[in-house]
Amino acid sequence: MTGDSVENGPLLMDLAFPYRIHDAGGNSRECLFLLHGSGVDETTLVPLARRIAPDAMMVAARGRIPQEDGFRWFERITPTRFEQESILAETAAFASFASEAAKRHGLDLDRATFLGYSNGANLVSSLMLLHPGIVRRAALLRPMPVLDQVPATDLAGTRTLIIAGAADETYGPFAPALVTLLNQHGAEIDARIIPSGHEIGNPDAAIVRQWLAGSAAMA
Repeated sequence: MTGDSVENGPLLMDLAFPYRIHDAGGNSRECLFLLHGSGVDETTLVPLARRIAPDAMMVAARGRIPQEDGFRWFERITPTRFEQESILAETAAFASFASEAAKRHGLDLDRATFLGYSNGANLVSSLMLLHPGIVRRAALLRPMPVLDQVPATDLAGTRTLIIAGAADETYGPFAPALVTLLNQHGAEIDARIIPSGHEIGNPDAAIVRQWLAGSAAMA
């Protein structure tokens, strides 16, 4: 499920990952990096992100691993086991991408929020653990831990929202392990469970919007 309309803006190919920039045209310095789920593309999280932060600039990136009619962020072995070399390579590439995108478009990563869904959320959590300092604020929707080996990373000062679905039978049971893992590395965690499956929608948008408002108040 991919899209390339005027509303979505042009697909930019000047960095390691294809991406689109959505600029609300206001004076807000808020920025969201959007990382989609499996089998779709960078356009799919934009409607949800607009409900969360309509005035923010958005960097909607596309995973580089083809899957069905779309893309994913790293190779999988089974639905809950993943190719570790692929995770390491793609996470390192995305760390460079985020830094370069910030420089090119005048963004402040310290003020950015990384919004990831499913496989995209798993890329964000890997980015936090493998390349600390890139992500200072993350909203992870339906995530699970994917790294077999985790370095001794200090995530103090990193704020993370994790939203699991109570009826998400495949991935929901793994969310508590990710909460524990990130807590052990010093991240500040806000963990929620909502009456949902693996799909995301308005309840997620409302929670993320409220959480971001709290983050802004703290800043």
